[in-house]
Order: sequence, then C-alpha cells, then structure tokens
Amino acid sequence: MSEKILVGDSSIALEKGTMRNNKPLKIGKFLAEFCLAFLAVCYIFPIFFAITSSLKPKNEIFSKPPRLFGSEVRWSNYIEVFSQAPFGRYILNGVIVSALATLIVLTVSSLSAYAFGILRWRGRDGTMLLYLSTMMIPQEVLVIPMFLLMQKLGWINTWQALILPFAFGAFGTFLLRQFFLNLPYAIVEASRIDGCSHWKTFTRIVLPMAKSSLAVLGVWTFITNWNSFLWPLIAIDDVRKLGTVPLGLQSFVGEHGAQWHLILAASVISILPTLLVVIVLQRHLVKGIATVGLAGR
Repeated sequence: MSEKILVGDSSIALEKGTMRNNKPLKIGKFLAEFCLAFLAVCYIFPIFFAITSSLKPKNEIFSKPPRLFGSEVRWSNYIEVFSQAPFGRYILNGVIVSALATLIVLTVSSLSAYAFGILRWRGRDGTMLLYLSTMMIPQEVLVIPMFLLMQKLGWINTWQALILPFAFGAFGTFLLRQFFLNLPYAIVEASRIDGCSHWKTFTRIVLPMAKSSLAVLGVWTFITNWNSFLWPLIAIDDVRKLGTVPLGLQSFVGEHGAQWHLILAASVISILPTLLVVIVLQRHLVKGIATVGLAGR
C-alpha cells in the first residue's frame, strides 16, 4: 500500500513539475505568435489600404485626415482602367514575358546546377565562384551595354529584347546547386551503374526530387520579371503593343498629374496573377524553402 501511495505521490509531483515547466513554453509560444500576427498585419495593411483606396472617388484619395473607406464604393474605377488604356494587353504581355523568361531560367539553371552540383570535374568550384561573381554587378551597370547589343542584333522593340537578356543569371544556378549538393550521391552512382546516361539521370531522378526548389525559383523569377520596369522602359518603344504592367501604369500619369484612383485600381489588378501563382505553388514553396540547404560536397 505504501508503495502505491509513493508511486501515486511521485506521479502527481511529476505532473505538477511538468505543468510548471510547460508554462514558460506556452508564454514563449504565445509571444511568438503575437509577434508574427503583428508583423502580418503590418505587411497586409498597406495592401488593404490600397484596395479600399482604389474604390474611393477621385477627390477623396488624399483626404485629410486620411480615411480607410470613401464616402461611396466606386467599382467604375476598375472599368475605367480598361477603357482609358489597353490594360488587358499589358497584362497579357506581362504574363507572356514572365512565363517564357521563367521557363528559360528553370531550364538553364537546372542544367547548369546539375553540372556544378552533381558532376565532378576539375575546376568546378572555382568556375562556380567566378560565375557567382556576376551577381555583384548591378542591373543598372548592364543596361547600356545590353541596349547596344540589342541594337546591333536588331532586337529593339521585340519580344526577344524583353525576355532573353536577363534570363541567364547565376542566382537560379546557385539556388538549385545548393539543393543538388544535398542529394545523396549514391543515387546518382546507382543510376549510372544501371546504365542511365547523364540526361536520363537528370530528367528521371534529379529533377523529380527538385520540384519544390524549382517551384521556389520559378515563383521568384516570375515575380521579378512581372515587376521589371527599367529594362522594358529602355528596350521597347511601342508601349501600347509590347508594354508590360509596370509601363502600363504610366498611362495614368499625364501632363496635368496622376490619376491616383486609376493607378491604385490598376495596381490591385496587377497583383492578381502573381498572387495566383503563389497560391497554386504554396505547398511546394514551403517545402522548397525548408529543404534548400547550405551543405556542400
């Protein structure tokens, strides 16, 4: 009987000690979740304010004091965006340019990352370091020589000028290479023993395992090209034919000032394609960010 009582007392004491130890953990978890919620509100509020402002009358955009909602909801602002400028054409052009550039980046980066991460050859790491050094050159420095090159090729005001110049960068290769370095090399050796060529090893074994990392690179590349302003501004002359969304927003800025109610409405519309891409690939994005490590071989 005494042993049972002791066992019971010890179990009760153990439970009390566990509750005391879990209390700081619960407080820490609550503070972490509170901070994350606060940061989420800070990030989301400007977008929410832009959406509500896009539905305000023109004369209430800069009202003092600022108000979150206008005196009425003007859905006509969104209709006016498409009536004053060929904004549908700008969206289509942006989708074409971003999608093709993303496809090229994924193809080139995955092939080069396989060469730098899976294959073993003399001078591999040194060549990779030299390749990565190109990331230190700002885009603004490359604009003039790139424009002169496009001019020599006769590509000014063409789709090629919008898509190709910045589709071959080192960032995608670096990102995918880090994932390839973490793959067990025994898998590659086993495929080679079974008679697979490098192409079959790449397409049937390595790429299926890298879907999440490819999704991360694809979303980053799509958004970067979608929001690009400087290079399209220089590379094309006919904005109404080949203009993308950032250039299309300039259509609402005239000699007498900017039509902010239309700029805000057009900006909200321009968010939708990238938001759709992120939602569709959300599961792969979370997994890809978690699995791309920094280990090397």
